Amino acid sequence: MQAEHQACIDACYRCAIACEHCAASCLNEEQLDMMRACIKLDVQCSSICRLTAQFLSLESDYIVSICRLCVDICRACAEECGKHQHEHCQQCAQACRECAQACLQMTA
Repeated sequence: MQAEHQACIDACYRCAIACEHCAASCLNEEQLDMMRACIKLDVQCSSICRLTAQFLSLESDYIVSICRLCVDICRACAEECGKHQHEHCQQCAQACRECAQACLQMTA
C-alpha cells in the first residue's frame, strides 16, 4: 500500500472518531435543537470516512470518486461544527478539514 493511501486512511479514521465523539457530546448539550444539523452531519461524515478508508485499503478503482464525496461531506461537517464554540465541535471541525485535505490529494 502506498504511503499516500495510508496517510489518507489515518486521516479518515481520525475524522470518523472525532465525528462520533462530537455527535455523542452534542446529545448532552443543553440546546439540543441547535445541534441537530451538527449531529446529522457528524453521523454522515463518520460513515463516509470509514467507507473511504475501506476503499483505500482495498485499493479500489473507485478511490477518486469516493474521496471526492468524502471531501464534500467533510467540508460541510467542518463548516457546521465550526459554527459552535464547544471544544468537541472545534476538534471535529479540524479533523474534518484535515481529512478533506488528505482526500483531496487522492483525487489529484
